[in-house]
Amino acid sequence: MAQKLEPKTEASFTFAEHEPFRLMAGDELSPVTLSYAVYGDLNLNRDNAILVCHALSGNARVAEWWPEMIGPGRALDTTKFCIICINVLGSCYGSTGPLSIDPRTGRRFAQKFPLVNVNDLVRSQAVLIEHLGISKLHAVIGGSIGGMQAIEWATAFPERVEHCIAIGATPLSALGLAINHLQRDAIHNDPAWQGGAYDPDNQPVAGQGDDPWSDASGRFDVAGYLDYQGRIFTERFDANSYLSLTKTMDLFDLAYPGEVEHDKLANVKARMLLVGISTDWLFPAPYVRLLSERLLDAGVDVSYAEFDSDHGHDAFLADADRLGPIIEAELGISSDRKNLELAASLHGSATGRSQRER
Repeated sequence: MAQKLEPKTEASFTFAEHEPFRLMAGDELSPVTLSYAVYGDLNLNRDNAILVCHALSGNARVAEWWPEMIGPGRALDTTKFCIICINVLGSCYGSTGPLSIDPRTGRRFAQKFPLVNVNDLVRSQAVLIEHLGISKLHAVIGGSIGGMQAIEWATAFPERVEHCIAIGATPLSALGLAINHLQRDAIHNDPAWQGGAYDPDNQPVAGQGDDPWSDASGRFDVAGYLDYQGRIFTERFDANSYLSLTKTMDLFDLAYPGEVEHDKLANVKARMLLVGISTDWLFPAPYVRLLSERLLDAGVDVSYAEFDSDHGHDAFLADADRLGPIIEAELGISSDRKNLELAASLHGSATGRSQRER
């Protein structure tokens, strides 16, 4: 069995102690704490840092939830790159979120944690990255809401990102918004919800029956699997954090009020790779492809690869070993896209592409 990869550094960083961190929706947080982990070492030029943005329920210990992707000889090679992962605002793994104490009341924020969007997540991360002495990231990579963050990094901080790789991520469609809404409703309708003021040790975790042939409420195997995964999930993840971060996903857009999407995309300087997942319902592959086309129209150096998997939206986690070659090829092993296209053809399909000269 391979030895578990541990972070070189695991710490928390606190800022906005004297001047509040203003959120886009208008509220403020003070102070703000971000939990983060670092694998590998920064080189002398401090230009080999890769920021991995975790998905909704992830944490800063990226080697635990993406073990096939990170480590010596893997796509995120810790002998070449310094890999950083930051637990996002609103989560429950050490960063400021619903479980944190609201200094104004002395009690947990709980359901009163303020509305945050992806831009808020990225701006807070940028403060920490600057604190670490990194002026430009070699790459920002993520799937799902992590992919949203990667795209936001490329659009909000164009001078600070060399490569952007977003997997299974676009602004949510009406179906995606509906799925998130139904999931939040399921939590709200649980008797243990208590208006969001539940005891963290008594999470909303309502379940269901077992035998589909003898009971109308019984489960088939797939339902049992989903219930099992749900039970594990609710044991480790806070319900208010889930509500907060799914709403953050809902709010993601490429142009916020007062902005023009084409103009914002035209500012991107990073080389971008968007990966669609063939069976993804939450972020359907055609929507990811359309986003790549809009980026292309804006003059961005962008490629699109479609990843073929039976695992739906979770394929970037479940099939990480097959996804690795696509990411590895994009990270600069070759100056052209031949390696990327070969990797994608072996592990799905690829289209492209812009070759904007710089």
